[in-house]
Amino acid sequence: MGTPYPNPISPSQTRIGWIGIGVMGAAMASRILSAGYSLTIYARTPSKAHPLQSQGAQLADSPFQLAQLSDVVFTMVGHPSDVRSNVLDPETGLLWGLRPNSVSVDMTSSDPALAREIFNAARAKDCWTVDAPVSGGDIGAREGKLAILAGGDASVVEWLAPLFDVLGKVTYVGPAGSGQNCKIANQIVVGGNLLGLSEGLVFAQRAGLDVRQFMEAVRGGAAGSMVMELFGERIIGRDFRPGGFAEYMVKDLGMGVDVVEENEEGRVAVLPGAALCKQLFSAMVANGDGKLGGQGLITVIERLNGK
Repeated sequence: MGTPYPNPISPSQTRIGWIGIGVMGAAMASRILSAGYSLTIYARTPSKAHPLQSQGAQLADSPFQLAQLSDVVFTMVGHPSDVRSNVLDPETGLLWGLRPNSVSVDMTSSDPALAREIFNAARAKDCWTVDAPVSGGDIGAREGKLAILAGGDASVVEWLAPLFDVLGKVTYVGPAGSGQNCKIANQIVVGGNLLGLSEGLVFAQRAGLDVRQFMEAVRGGAAGSMVMELFGERIIGRDFRPGGFAEYMVKDLGMGVDVVEENEEGRVAVLPGAALCKQLFSAMVANGDGKLGGQGLITVIERLNGK
């Protein structure tokens, strides 16, 4: 079977397709356009594509048509079910429109088993896939500072480096599905940090401290974190606009803790902290706040304290 070589990726030769133009996807696609690449997009709601079209993007009628017009296709959608329908649908899925040696890159936080299924289906068609979910939120997406967690064939990830460099910093973490497993572990850490930050701020306020002064005092010590830098001021300012929806945290943490069958190594991780975080983010959803950003977790802690 062939590989994408020897043709290097370049704005003048490589045609890019993009599916998923939500808060983060639109910012990432905009960066690809700004880097000089030709971009074709697919949107279930075409009117949402107007800002990118004004930057020069073309609009496709289906994932299948988009794949026919692209050398590399990125997906950045909401749920594993969205990934499956956009990639594997037997009538409109992008996989069936890819030409040999083309590459599909899924940047959605999705299911590791699905990533492996898609990889195997692509190789059967002499194509390639990479699972490359990201961390860094909407700020990282806009500024091109995302952490990109890539699984698949190492040489294909290396070949894609010029595109990943536009979006952030890529780390190859292993074979197909490894990127998704890395993102689940990432979300376990992020969820725990958001919970600790939320409880720390609620406690500081109840104790009569100036919460901004509190945060400034501790950010340079062991309590400091990227979560604090990204979301601390937002939380204090009651800015709960989403970089990623709280309901997505429920999904991501659920893929780590709601294990219904053993993984390939025959081991299931016991994750009590992640399970508690999932329940608290689920409380956000139950309170009608699932479309807020994950930093809105503090509202659950506040409700538990009678606010």
